[in-house]
Amino acid sequence: MQPKNQEDSLYLFQAQLEQIIDLKHPLCKLSDAINWSVFVTEFGPYYSETQGRPAKPIRLMVGLHYLKYAFNESDETVVERFLENPYWQYFCGFKYFEHELPLDPTTLVKWRKRVGAEKMEVLLKETIEVAKRNKILKKGACERVNVDTTVQEKAIAFPTDSGLYHKMRVKLVSAARGRDIKLRQSYTRRGKRALVKQSRYRHANQHKRANREVKRLKTYLGRVVRDIRRKAASIDPELNDLLVMADRLLAQERHSKNKLYSIHASEVECISKGKTHKRYEFGCKVGLVSTSRGNWIVGIKAFHGNPYDGHTLKESLEQTERISSVSLKHVHADKGYRGH
Repeated sequence: MQPKNQEDSLYLFQAQLEQIIDLKHPLCKLSDAINWSVFVTEFGPYYSETQGRPAKPIRLMVGLHYLKYAFNESDETVVERFLENPYWQYFCGFKYFEHELPLDPTTLVKWRKRVGAEKMEVLLKETIEVAKRNKILKKGACERVNVDTTVQEKAIAFPTDSGLYHKMRVKLVSAARGRDIKLRQSYTRRGKRALVKQSRYRHANQHKRANREVKRLKTYLGRVVRDIRRKAASIDPELNDLLVMADRLLAQERHSKNKLYSIHASEVECISKGKTHKRYEFGCKVGLVSTSRGNWIVGIKAFHGNPYDGHTLKESLEQTERISSVSLKHVHADKGYRGH
């Protein structure tokens, strides 16, 4: 349902944020410079007019994402810091100081999935438009750009076979209980005991015993997978994705390609960018386009599957021309792009 406006009658005897903060603060100036109506126009069609409960304000959702990436926060910490920072609340469109969390952090995840990656480009486009309107970024500066790729790391634990087997089994058992599938055995206590013993054996350099516990965890996972397939009357898409992920995990070996490194983020890949201090990074390859003058980011795009750098150049430049509304005249690419 469409968001509802804030009612001033609920804050009859409270001072407005404008009266207690410094309006010369950078966040206040940026808040006044952004055209927030653009986001209402772009994201409004994703909300129903009549069905469901009233949604959170679009400015709140967009503002929290701006603050999250500007201050390098997670979904949980950006909501927590919002509660204690009046400048953040003013930036997100609130007139009065709030004493309660504005939303659950998972709401940000659901909102990103709803609008999709292409619509999230609107946030970057408006940032560039604000710089142009204030004459901070000139139009000619966007015609000469630098292109490079990097790795956007995911917040995951270092992947180990024992931990992946255990987490996958726990997730499948939880999914089976939610669908009233009575398993022969869940291996909850045995699996936890085997995981602890494997960690202790590995710490003591008793590798044969540790490998034995890893094999036991793998066996428990395989039994749960087969038991669910036997007893499930119908397999819905969500459960099918979990079973496919479990089969992929059971089949992979040490030197297999396209390994599964995380249960909650199956798109994570192992990428080597030739860094001396960090040989391998776990995440997603990202293409960055920046202006030669001023180093403004005018394009950023995620590329799944760890493609060759030269194959990402065309899509990165197309996105930049679409967002900045200019025709690129000169491109300086990293050595991985030469010849493309």
